[in-house]
Amino acid sequence: MPQRTWFITGISSGFGRRMAEMLLADGNRVVGTVRDLDSVRELRKAHGDRLSVHRLDLTDGAGAITAVVDAAFGAAGRIDVVVNNAGYGLFGAVEELTDEQIVHQIDTNLLGSIRVVRAAVPHLRAQGGGRILQLSTYGGQATNPGASVYSAGKWGIEGFMEATALDLAPFGIGVTIIEPGSAGTGFRTGGARVAEPLAAYDGTPAAMVRRIKDPSLPSVGDVDKMVAAMIATVDRPEAPRRLALGSDSYRFMNQALTARLAELENGKATALSTDRQAA
Repeated sequence: MPQRTWFITGISSGFGRRMAEMLLADGNRVVGTVRDLDSVRELRKAHGDRLSVHRLDLTDGAGAITAVVDAAFGAAGRIDVVVNNAGYGLFGAVEELTDEQIVHQIDTNLLGSIRVVRAAVPHLRAQGGGRILQLSTYGGQATNPGASVYSAGKWGIEGFMEATALDLAPFGIGVTIIEPGSAGTGFRTGGARVAEPLAAYDGTPAAMVRRIKDPSLPSVGDVDKMVAAMIATVDRPEAPRRLALGSDSYRFMNQALTARLAELENGKATALSTDRQAA
């Protein structure tokens, strides 16, 4: 694999941390963002000037995000791959969630990722191309009870990235949406946030997410294999639009897409009947 320079948001833990470690071990350069610089102290010590780190919270706003991205490109000269990884999960039925929780989730997972792309695209275009990897989840194509706002952010960013991929293709900028299933990244047990439960939802499907932090719940995916597959997409001549990772991701997405296509076909006659009649 050629040595490249990668910009990755959220390298303190999870997929972002493991991706940074694997890339650095292979001789790449990494520019990462974290909310707490102390969280990557040992990583910085181990890899010296091949790793540079910026403090950034995706809710800091467009100005802060643009300043970090501009500084990263300015220092590196060229960044080959931009990875939108930072984010977290918010779970609970919609009426269990506060307005502040909802705004923070959308500001982080959707608007934060959009702002990173907006800041990076002028640099990628000026340098003649590059890749953008957007971390999503199978929940960007399928839904689960108790994940309404989390799904809203993921469905939103997938729509944004799919359309943006069409805009950026003429400039040699490829876009890949990454859709992992469950994996032992600490996403559930560490970063996930669960709403204060309402008794009305006791015993309903939405209450399922109240166990999301239970460490005994199984994870299907192998983190290293998943990250290796993400990295490998950059070596493909054409960026795959989507990359499902894990048998659970494939299964949930296959079921959801098959059901949606069946519903579309069932409504075909109605759809065609609403066309204007030819003169």
